[in-house]
Amino acid sequence: MKNVISTPKAPAAIGPYAQAVQTDGLLFTSGQIPVDPASGEIPAGIEAQAEQSCKNVGAILEAADMGFENVLKTTCFLADMGDFAAFNAVYERYFVSKPARSCVAVKALPKGVLCEIEAVAGR
Repeated sequence: MKNVISTPKAPAAIGPYAQAVQTDGLLFTSGQIPVDPASGEIPAGIEAQAEQSCKNVGAILEAADMGFENVLKTTCFLADMGDFAAFNAVYERYFVSKPARSCVAVKALPKGVLCEIEAVAGR
């Protein structure tokens, strides 16, 4: 059975999708961009944006009664691969269990942000 996960502690979906879906002990988050859910603002700079994206993933994990230690795989999207080291410096503070990961540069991201993170977590 599919369970849709939604929390006001992460940005609301800006399209026809759920923040996350849980099924058979697995949680699949939608990509989390660095929008502050309280203000709707996007912080400036890759470090601040990576921080907010990680916090948004964490809020969804919490809503599913999970934590960063449950993350099995992430996919990270960067607007500029030149931001890779700065992004990693923030990412590694949250994903300390070192899940599998793909990180790719993309031409553009929603709202012109610099990064986006999606995750798959399991019990």
